[in-house]
Amino acid sequence: MKSASHQAPTIGLIEVPALGLYDPNGKNWTPMFKRNPLLSKQVLLAHLQAGGFDAQLVHLKDGDYEEEFGQVAWKGSTLTKVYSGKKIWDIDPDAYDAWGVTANFMQEREIVCMVIEHLAKGGKPIVVGGSDAIADPEPYFQAGATVVVLDKSGAANWSIFDSVLGRPPREPLNGVIFPDGTKYPKRNRALNPQDWSLPSLEVARQCFGTEYSGERFLEDLLPIGSIFSDIGCDRTCDFCQTPTYGTGYRRMTPQKALEWLKIQKKAGAKSTVMVADQFLGRILFPGGREEILEIIQGAREMGMPLLWPNGLELRKATLGRGRNYDHSDLTPDEELVEALWGWDGKVGSFLAYVPAERPVVGKQPYAKILPWQQHCNMLRSIVRAGLPVLVYGVIVGLAQDSHEELLYLEESIMELRQDLKSINPDLDFQVASYSISPIPGTPQWDYLTKSGLLRIEDPSVVGEFWAASCDTHHLTYEEVSDWQVRLAEIGKDDSKLLNYHGGLTVVNKGDREKTLAQS
Repeated sequence: MKSASHQAPTIGLIEVPALGLYDPNGKNWTPMFKRNPLLSKQVLLAHLQAGGFDAQLVHLKDGDYEEEFGQVAWKGSTLTKVYSGKKIWDIDPDAYDAWGVTANFMQEREIVCMVIEHLAKGGKPIVVGGSDAIADPEPYFQAGATVVVLDKSGAANWSIFDSVLGRPPREPLNGVIFPDGTKYPKRNRALNPQDWSLPSLEVARQCFGTEYSGERFLEDLLPIGSIFSDIGCDRTCDFCQTPTYGTGYRRMTPQKALEWLKIQKKAGAKSTVMVADQFLGRILFPGGREEILEIIQGAREMGMPLLWPNGLELRKATLGRGRNYDHSDLTPDEELVEALWGWDGKVGSFLAYVPAERPVVGKQPYAKILPWQQHCNMLRSIVRAGLPVLVYGVIVGLAQDSHEELLYLEESIMELRQDLKSINPDLDFQVASYSISPIPGTPQWDYLTKSGLLRIEDPSVVGEFWAASCDTHHLTYEEVSDWQVRLAEIGKDDSKLLNYHGGLTVVNKGDREKTLAQS
């Protein structure tokens, strides 16, 4: 809302509603994340408030209203597009002096644009940031965005909001593009997470997760806090947008990371998501291994269980420290493994996503993965450390994928699962099977579009990992989708947290129609 004193300009930061894609049988082909921790919003709210802005969260995922907004042909039938959360049209476009909208995912592009079009009616500046907006700003400008932020580190945010609000600039405008194509380059040095402002207890609570990835967690792990301790990556995988951000790899010190965790704890979090999938990137620097151990031990000492939903690079947990030399020692670093994935029933790591990607075949685009035998050895060490829930992430739909290769992948995963269950019969092992979801501006996008393998161009499908959109040289996208569903069945029968990070949410068609009718 507008501040009464007008001394601090107000900014409404929008978390847009969740996307649903329903087939004629009522099955939703998206996970429909609605009550997850708000990972980047916690960072952004704290940063803007520290910059003298009265930034407030407008959480449009937090609700049960549903509304249809389109359809798309897919696999011989029609998917109905639905947004779920709070009603977009109930927002007062004049409620804040400026708006901030996050557009990280292509599958949410249409929903984000609906929100922008509505907010534009108030004539207030609308600042749009996020990965998809950086990759393709034009749809957001067409919807009514004032500017698109190009700097992922947060370094440009204060100068941008100063500019659009007509305030005296505290530094030259940077890291932004305007609808007419005018672009102000990013400043030379990205903002380091070490320099991010700590969130208040109120902000931390607002960004808690009470449900993760569509499944209820154990009650003693709720609510869930979050920390983004590292940004950037030392890898340049062909599918990933991160190398294009120009941030370099940057990290919090152990002291700053533990301060952030203490705030989560004091605010009431009973577990915390460690967001950065390159948390182990610090292993490449002098003293980096000791930093990792210090952060993990500090979390244990404060009684804070950790979750790794974005995964950790297994190669960096070896004695070779992630280097891709022929002579690199790929033996698990047992002390590091125990620290990262150990669980004693109360603290440690309760759940970890393992980015296996393509552990057996088709691994050329994934330089970070371990060879199969070393991969299996690492997972045995992780399970021996006590990890209760292991979500095994694989990619299907690579350009050379065939029925034979995916059958080999399936057999290998089933054998691995049996091996790991022999170590810990109570292990909750699930498969998260992702289809290729190409990102504009990446080498993978360029190849798939130029080769004609991208078959579905609707952004709600292309951006959705659960709804395949690309053929391979040997399979149709329909067959890729069938394999995706088939692989996700591995481990479901005896899983206590079914499809935490890798399944399809099945919603009763009658219940959905009833909800839509009532709304």
